[in-house]
Amino acid sequence: MNEPLAVLLRPTKTSEIIGQKHLVGENKILSNMVKNKRIFSMILYGKPGIGKTTIALAIVNELGLRYRSLNAVINNKKDFDIVVEEAKMYKGLVVIMDEIHRLNKDKQDLLLPYLESGLIILIGLTSSNPYHAINPAIRSRCQIYELKELENEDIIEGIKKAVKSKILPNIKIDKKSIEAIATISGGDLRSAYNLLEVCYYSTSDGKITLDTIKNTNSKPVFYHDKNEDGHYDVISAFQKSIRGSDVNAALHYLARLIEAGDLDIIYRRMSVIAYEDIGLANPSIGPKVDACIHACERLGMPEARIPLGTMVVEMALSPKSNSAHIALDLALQDIREGRSGKVPDHIKTNNPNYKYPHDYPNSFVKQQYLPDLLKNKEYYNPKTTSKYERSLKEVYDNIKKLNN
Repeated sequence: MNEPLAVLLRPTKTSEIIGQKHLVGENKILSNMVKNKRIFSMILYGKPGIGKTTIALAIVNELGLRYRSLNAVINNKKDFDIVVEEAKMYKGLVVIMDEIHRLNKDKQDLLLPYLESGLIILIGLTSSNPYHAINPAIRSRCQIYELKELENEDIIEGIKKAVKSKILPNIKIDKKSIEAIATISGGDLRSAYNLLEVCYYSTSDGKITLDTIKNTNSKPVFYHDKNEDGHYDVISAFQKSIRGSDVNAALHYLARLIEAGDLDIIYRRMSVIAYEDIGLANPSIGPKVDACIHACERLGMPEARIPLGTMVVEMALSPKSNSAHIALDLALQDIREGRSGKVPDHIKTNNPNYKYPHDYPNSFVKQQYLPDLLKNKEYYNPKTTSKYERSLKEVYDNIKKLNN
């Protein structure tokens, strides 16, 4: 059986990797590690098809390191025992582990001492957020790197590379068809390669057209307009129209996304908008969006357009506030720039000096919660675009007065 195109095109050097320039671009962290011939245990996380396995394999290949691939779910403890013995035999081994967030305690206990000693260097791969999904004992022994979603231009670059490679002899494909495959793949390069290969072998002469793609692929091929402004531009316009309270524009871009058959991106973008742009101005909107998505999944198309239309109208005409996530971003900035400090003693675990607010009138008592370094810091700056957030502002202002 022939290997898939995605495997045949897999880069053998970090410099050949498409996208992820923040990690493997010139003078970036992983490129420099390879240049310095030294790597450390790490976790690579991000969406499927954006290069996690590719980066791991390129690193070990370029450095000429002995490695083994494991899957945290599929491989059993015996497989892990064999890898440990091999690491001992060769005085070192790189283990590339897929789905590392699913690693159970037995396997963790087996690996941890060898990670600690450096006998095993782990490259963990996951589509889940490691800060939530991976055991702290593993996480603390690894550097964590997030892979970014690939842009349409990255996918187009990959398709052109596939065409030039001559792996598919005498392939012929025009610009519109390349862009169509890139759009359909939704940022997943592996998916783009797979579709290109299926289209090629479904023809008698190797010529791929829009009709070939339509006949091969179950997802509709749709250009958003004759000027071919990109799929991602339409998604951006959809969010900005809702943010800007233009209900007619929001419905227009929703219709284009529905016609493109991209319900997943509609769901994801509506979920983001609910919290990024509407937020505390209308806090019921998040659960409403979830309910809308569940209804759409039950109904399917064409009926799903009905709850979608209803929800988008409400979102566009809802009051807007970004105050909560802006406040969190400011707090994150402090943490990342080293401004944190020690937790005050009286709110540490089981401290007898802690004042329990429910024992005081109105469930409030004056005491310091922020570290000394930040004790007067204010992250939250309320907006007054809605009755709900105005009520939060009133409470917030009263608390500040009581604390003064």
